[in-house]
Amino acid sequence: QVHLVESGGGLVQAGGSLKLSCAASGSIFGIPLMGWYRQAPGKQRELVATITNNGDTNYGDSVKGRFTISKDNRKYTVDLQMNSLKPEDTAVYYCYYSAPGFTSWGQGTQVTVSS
Repeated sequence: QVHLVESGGGLVQAGGSLKLSCAASGSIFGIPLMGWYRQAPGKQRELVATITNNGDTNYGDSVKGRFTISKDNRKYTVDLQMNSLKPEDTAVYYCYYSAPGFTSWGQGTQVTVSS
């Protein structure tokens, strides 16, 4: 129903910055919640940030003050600007879409932060 494609992952040194983008296509219903989750090897998937259709944002405690989520309604994209990256930010980052009765996940993009 909704297809999500992430881009922008890669390798960056600690303290550096990286921007992830998520492009959504398909049927959009109601007021969707979109955002980013991440999962490191051996760990559960955790919230990074979400943003509503109206622009209300929510961040995981570990990324507050460092990451910024934004969206472009015209292009159906959601971006995640990641600053002051730490090695513990290393994970696969997944774009997330949620609407009444439907949830969709992107394929994930790898972010690796070196010391």
